[in-house]
Amino acid sequence: MLLTSISVKYIIKIALTLIFKYQIMRIYTFRTIIEPDENNTFHGYVPSLKGCHTCGETLEETKKNLKEAITVYVSSLIIDKEPVPQENGLESFESISEKELKAVTVK
Repeated sequence: MLLTSISVKYIIKIALTLIFKYQIMRIYTFRTIIEPDENNTFHGYVPSLKGCHTCGETLEETKKNLKEAITVYVSSLIIDKEPVPQENGLESFESISEKELKAVTVK
């Protein structure tokens, strides 16, 4: 579903009105992942927000689009009085040396 900038602004305005009305000011933090795709553009998504994906021509555009996608997603959850998922993922990196790779190569 594509949202126009007017509907995005309207959803954000409603969500902010509800937040301030109930004097709730929360900061939501989500892990985002941005990967290059096959079209020399970028694909970004939020693992804890199912279906929250976007893309962009540049890394900066993708980050901007992710921020907007997260805002709309969380705003709609707040409007619908649904729980906002909390980030529970853990991210790590593993390094493997050439020596380790050679050790498992079939001789």
